[in-house]
Amino acid sequence: MRIDGLQYCNWSGEIFQQMAEGQVDCVHVTIAYHENFREMVAVIESWNRMFEYFADRIVHASTANDVRKAKADGKTAIIFGFQNPSPIEDDIGLVEIVHQLGVRFMQLSYNNQSLMATGCYESSDPGITRMGREVIREMNRVGLVVDMSHSAERSTIEAIEISERPIAITHANPNFWYSAKRNKSREVLQALGASGGMLGFSMYPHHLKGGSACSLESFCQMIADTADLMGLDHIGLGSDLCQNQPDTVVEWMRSGRWTKSVDFGEGTKDQPGFPKQPDWFVDNRHFGNLEQGLQRHGFQDAEIKQIMGGNWLRFFDESFRMQKVSS
Repeated sequence: MRIDGLQYCNWSGEIFQQMAEGQVDCVHVTIAYHENFREMVAVIESWNRMFEYFADRIVHASTANDVRKAKADGKTAIIFGFQNPSPIEDDIGLVEIVHQLGVRFMQLSYNNQSLMATGCYESSDPGITRMGREVIREMNRVGLVVDMSHSAERSTIEAIEISERPIAITHANPNFWYSAKRNKSREVLQALGASGGMLGFSMYPHHLKGGSACSLESFCQMIADTADLMGLDHIGLGSDLCQNQPDTVVEWMRSGRWTKSVDFGEGTKDQPGFPKQPDWFVDNRHFGNLEQGLQRHGFQDAEIKQIMGGNWLRFFDESFRMQKVSS
């Protein structure tokens, strides 16, 4: 089983074919950054057209068993998620609605302060807001996973503590390996593992030691060190692959409608666009490189299966259903 915990590619038949060639069984795809509810519905509509047109390659999934069936049918399962809570606007009732529409992950903030939590680019972090606490409770109830990939330290720790179900950090790396605003502290990762949560390792160059020149050996050593910190059961992949996206998309991701200025985010004025991927992971055909790197590093076959997708599949089984009500 090969599962990628996060991608936001410029979707096309070419990419879906590469998924097939790379034997990618499931991808969590972003369908909202700054979109409101109606705009998010339009994105789902466009995905429905792709599911129809490329029915031999991809299928929408909302349960772990959907993922298993997709693999058995030789297709890639597509799971929807938000990188910002903007689609639920200021209405907690929309949490259940978006879950009914097939969404299974929602970040409580992107880089900025939201109505629910603080983003990692803010100068101060007051933690989870009053609305954030209520939204977490509702997300727990319906089976919508709390994702804190772009959130600041205190907000992330509090989300782990408040949530009655394990949360995810779908695409980030430890900052003991490479210090970046988006990478996570030892404290966060230890709390995440202890609570049963999941971390997806990012292959986005701004999160990598050495950037685009990061070696596969260094990446695999980072995985081994993180497994020692969190436990092998709580790690997977979350590539953050943004293949074939124009630079106007990264501008939207960073700036949305909240500023008239140019926000370079993790980039710079001289290099504002998408960075070049490391040569060992350029597209979905290269997941085999990761498996080989883990083998060379000394991971056992069963451990590699967990990292490549088994842990995510178990997490889906535990997380996507309605919360059991104790009698």
